[in-house]
Amino acid sequence: MRLARIALAVVLGCGVLAAVGGPEDQLAPAQRAEALLQRMTRDEKLTLLHGGSACGYVGCVDGIERLGIPALHLQDGPAGVGGGLTGVTQLPAPVAAAAAWDPGVLSSYGKVLGAEHRGKGSDVVLAPTVNIVRDPRWGRAFESLGEDPYLTGRSAAAEIEAIQAEGPMAQVKHYAVYNQETARNTPAGNATIDERTLHEIYLPAFEDAVAAGVDSVMCGYNPVNGVFPCENGDLQNRILRDQLGFPGFITSDWDATHSTVASALNGLDMEMPDAQYFGPPLTASGLDVDEHVRRILTAMFRRGLFDHPSTGSLTAPVTSVSHAKTAREIAEQGMVLLKNDGDVLPIGGGVHSIAVIGNGGDAGVLSQGGGSATVSAPYVISPYQGLKERGGPVTYQPGTARADGALPTVPLTLTGSVFPNTALSGPAIATRTDAGLDGTWRGGDPGTGIASDWSARWTGTLIPPTTGTYTFSLTNTDGARLTIGDKLLIDNGWTERSLRTTSRSIYLTGGQPVPVTLTFAQYTGNAAVSLGWTRPGQNLHDDAVRAAASADLAVVVVGRFSTEGADLSDLDLPAAQNALVTDVAAANPNTVVIVNSGSAITMPWASRVRGIVEAWYPGQEYGHALADLLHGDANFSAKLPVTFPRALSDAPAFAPARWPGGRYSEGLQVGYRWYDARGIEPLFPFGYGLSYTTFKYSDLKLSGATVSFTLTNTGPRAGAEVAQVYVQQPAATGEPIRNLRGFTKLTLQPGQSQRVTIELDARSFQHWTGTWTTSPGTYTISVGSSSRDLPLAASMSRP
Repeated sequence: MRLARIALAVVLGCGVLAAVGGPEDQLAPAQRAEALLQRMTRDEKLTLLHGGSACGYVGCVDGIERLGIPALHLQDGPAGVGGGLTGVTQLPAPVAAAAAWDPGVLSSYGKVLGAEHRGKGSDVVLAPTVNIVRDPRWGRAFESLGEDPYLTGRSAAAEIEAIQAEGPMAQVKHYAVYNQETARNTPAGNATIDERTLHEIYLPAFEDAVAAGVDSVMCGYNPVNGVFPCENGDLQNRILRDQLGFPGFITSDWDATHSTVASALNGLDMEMPDAQYFGPPLTASGLDVDEHVRRILTAMFRRGLFDHPSTGSLTAPVTSVSHAKTAREIAEQGMVLLKNDGDVLPIGGGVHSIAVIGNGGDAGVLSQGGGSATVSAPYVISPYQGLKERGGPVTYQPGTARADGALPTVPLTLTGSVFPNTALSGPAIATRTDAGLDGTWRGGDPGTGIASDWSARWTGTLIPPTTGTYTFSLTNTDGARLTIGDKLLIDNGWTERSLRTTSRSIYLTGGQPVPVTLTFAQYTGNAAVSLGWTRPGQNLHDDAVRAAASADLAVVVVGRFSTEGADLSDLDLPAAQNALVTDVAAANPNTVVIVNSGSAITMPWASRVRGIVEAWYPGQEYGHALADLLHGDANFSAKLPVTFPRALSDAPAFAPARWPGGRYSEGLQVGYRWYDARGIEPLFPFGYGLSYTTFKYSDLKLSGATVSFTLTNTGPRAGAEVAQVYVQQPAATGEPIRNLRGFTKLTLQPGQSQRVTIELDARSFQHWTGTWTTSPGTYTISVGSSSRDLPLAASMSRP
């Protein structure tokens, strides 16, 4: 101790060396932070507590040059480097990675996140999202890790460790009870929840994140029991810091700070994205801010940001062949085979033609969800592309318009001129050529360096293939106009507006060239413009059904987009997609449906089709991964991290008082626990997923907290199985019928058996009574392949 004091005194006398290196490097991060803190003025301390000057990242904290304190860059997000940056890898949605039920997959996921953020100069990765999927209507369910706290916690811990091993900090989010977008960040979004439910369902994943060494926590939007999270001392000080022992710093979600004194006293360390409350108001408050600064500096030293500052940059290309390969592998390990009647899959030698049906099969491919998790992919392989590359005759028909109403893209090459204003005036700053105009630009910048207040004019010549009435669709943000020949066909205005689609018809003569002009103005936010059409006599639905009928196998791709900022109103696909599946299945008995969603959806046609695959939002390698699985080059091994109900009315939070009313009166009965307690048969249960092989469980033995059993591959192919362990506590505890408390994934060859051992932790036998309590009585341990398929069970007593 005396030597440490002497060393600290030496550092205090070293001035700037405390920040940039020297003999103090041998000290612990906390000691180095303390030495530096003592040299800071109050204004310098306050600089670290809020967003500063714009720096190109979504969050920027100014550095302090005098002391060698580097700027801190925070960047989205949970599915790859976001914020509109290019040259990055679009990974599958986090829920797809969670569906692998394999911490190793989450480690690979985190490794790509950490490496690419580091390469882009990002110091803090705003990930992972560990909020529980309380209701499948939640708009951000796709960026979560499922409905179960144990699976979420194990997955998050692996991802966090991998991110931070690459250099940046991870910032786990959104602490603590954030499960809907409706009325978010307002008092109306309040979550009324009891202590037991809070500790057993919504906090364990954050506890696992702390145990994994996460550097930072983001406090969320929605009030908990009447208090906004970022000023909630019960959540931030009593629970997160005192009970869970979190040593790092807490950052607000963007605009989630609602006070100065209350937030500072109750645990918030850093306001984002600006200084509304932690700038001049905090200066004027006279509050002691040393502890806040100490936590931030300690985390920066611990992560090596002083000794090994990032050399990355916003413009650096950070994706790679290796990262794309990882994205493909994660997509393969995350897709869930839900139905495979008559072994319609894998595609066999008897299949000589495949019809890919559905707008999402190619032109309207859906690879990701929306909001801060959006990633600018370098490319996206559609299901049609993936299957066509794999070989064999493959055709494509969209079947429906896109979910936003856009018709199939016009196959017309247009030349565009981009102007640095919204008036199409002056010299163009860039030109571009688009072979079919269908562009979306996150952040508003189409590669010109201008993210707002720009306009563009595209021109080209269309030669109609036949004579008749053509219908054109114009989909855009802000302002856009379409002129065909000398007719202004569509006028979508010229002011700042959200995305919308307008369709109009015009009679054209076959073979007669007609000029096409499309003008577009972008004001702020994301930019999108798409030009679509249907030809005379073309009926998307009927054409698709005919194509399916003439093929040996029909692969129908359906999906529903979900996004931050908006919850879904129901769990149904658009009516046109359900009708398309039903009619294709009637035309072709060998129909396989690929569902692309962020969480559970209803499937009224499930009994009519032979195969169903849940693909989630699979990222840029979507089509390659899907083709690998459908052809049997890879085997399905994923399991559902959420329950799929038969109807929305079966879901735990269906009652309006619960959703969006915010009363968490279902208590512990979240996800599969609800269906078990009510005796409701789900469409597909939590933990469920098929393989091209089969497995047998046998010979269960219990020895204390050690569970062992034999797993055998009884099928014809090598495959991986996720063995799951559930614990039922004594009835007097009031616990759910079963809780997931262990799992492992094993790959076995045909006929191979392996003895499996899983150690249950102390929490497996505890419940919250104000502290973690183990009750005497009989505990039942069940083992199997899903929450509803548990062939092995044994009991044990606890004194």
